[in-house]
Amino acid sequence: MEIRIQPIHFEASQQLESFIQKKVGKLEKYHDGIIAAEVMLKVVKPETAMNKEASVKLEVPGPDLFAAKTSDTFEESIDGIVEALEKQLMKLKEKQRSK
Repeated sequence: MEIRIQPIHFEASQQLESFIQKKVGKLEKYHDGIIAAEVMLKVVKPETAMNKEASVKLEVPGPDLFAAKTSDTFEESIDGIVEALEKQLMKLKEKQRSK
């Protein structure tokens, strides 16, 4: 799976990028048909709480899966997104199995 990380209007640290690679990479164990993941990172209204917005679009066979979350840190946002995408991938797998 190819993971593309796009920080918008700021430079993402190497530590943040490796955290995202590790977390998003774990989604492969829920579905082996994931083609790519596109991660977008954005700081909303600087200098306020809950201003780190992250979104992940997973390219899978069929409709793409998407999740977004805003938190105090990008790591927190990515954790929430990965949880949401795990659920979506399990639902997708169930649908494919029942066909």
